[in-house]
Amino acid sequence: MDAVALALPILIALIVVALFFDFLNGLHDAANSIATIVSTRVLRPQTAVIWAAFFNFIAFLVFGSHVAQTIGTGIISADVVDPAVVFGALMGAIVWNIITWALGIPSSSSHALIGGLVGAGTAKIGIQAIVWGGLLKTVFAIVLSPLSGFILAILLFLIVSWLFRRYTPFAVDRIFRSLQFVSASLYSLGHGGNDAQKTMGIITVLLYSQGYLDGAFHVPFWVMFSCYAAMGLGTLIGGWRIVHTMGSRITRLRPFQGFCAETGGAITLFAATELGIPVSTTHTITGCIVGVGVARRASSVRWNVANRIVVAWVITIPASAFLGAVFYAAAKLMG
Repeated sequence: MDAVALALPILIALIVVALFFDFLNGLHDAANSIATIVSTRVLRPQTAVIWAAFFNFIAFLVFGSHVAQTIGTGIISADVVDPAVVFGALMGAIVWNIITWALGIPSSSSHALIGGLVGAGTAKIGIQAIVWGGLLKTVFAIVLSPLSGFILAILLFLIVSWLFRRYTPFAVDRIFRSLQFVSASLYSLGHGGNDAQKTMGIITVLLYSQGYLDGAFHVPFWVMFSCYAAMGLGTLIGGWRIVHTMGSRITRLRPFQGFCAETGGAITLFAATELGIPVSTTHTITGCIVGVGVARRASSVRWNVANRIVVAWVITIPASAFLGAVFYAAAKLMG
């Protein structure tokens, strides 16, 4: 049997593992898409999950593949990638996602994947595997994306409060219960557009490294479609424990506050996706929810929950990098 025939079953198995990661990403992260609209009681959780899953899926009609390009070639060198590296990166991210999901901690699937890539690539040839420009850009976004969401949410809160200052609370709630359908849709589009592309990048660089892509690095349509579908399915099943943490344990929200949080998050995600920056949707919506809470009253934010989330952010890349290196070593031992 020739080398390509031997490699094909492994390739297919790794693509299945990548799509499973994408499914878990939907299960773990896409709760962010519905946290605010559930917290404001505009939609029931079951309905909100279907709503978010639909807009996560159709995001492939809106966005290109800039983030996939960054993940595929901008975190570690594409020349370093082989099946063992991809296996290590995916398994490191998956195991970390399962740990944080079981604990109800809304950590970042995106940064878990990036950490897994860095750990597996470094385990193979050392730190020269890292593309520092792309990695530093992504690490910078760890701080910038929640900060951007925080500032935008506060600004939107102040603008909306001033524009509707003569309206009764009942009238404001009625208006923004309708508008929140728009903001939640846009946020779910942004979430799908940024997060699904990370798995697209992994599958595409694997195909590219094994000689299954003709020409330059590009994302085949079937890869794009299957990644968005897997993520939408994960969203459909939902992550109720994380919804509870994001939506109500950080701060209680009214419909206009939910609108401000989701709109601030959508603007941040649309901009990052267009720039090809793989940001954390968890970080982004948390910054937005904290922003509207602070704009209302700083004491309304449950800072102990927010602090616990920040701790998860800080340890995600190192922990998943360690796991990625361990699984890479395990793959080499088995292979």
